[in-house]
Amino acid sequence: MGVARSSFYADPSPKPGDAAIIAEIQAITDEFEGYGYRRVGAELRHRGLVVNAKKVRRLMRENDLNPRRR
Repeated sequence: MGVARSSFYADPSPKPGDAAIIAEIQAITDEFEGYGYRRVGAELRHRGLVVNAKKVRRLMRENDLNPRRR
């Protein structure tokens, strides 16, 4: 077949789409208004979504989910 045995039997987990990530980020930022992208990323990992910090930062900036300043 031309495929490594480990790759053939590996079950790749589907990656969540941007819409699912944005929904989780909105839930987190509604609950914790002062969280920045680092804390939001940590909370996403705690909830089971592994997302790159750069992507979290970009999605928060594009959707105006930045933290509220004091």
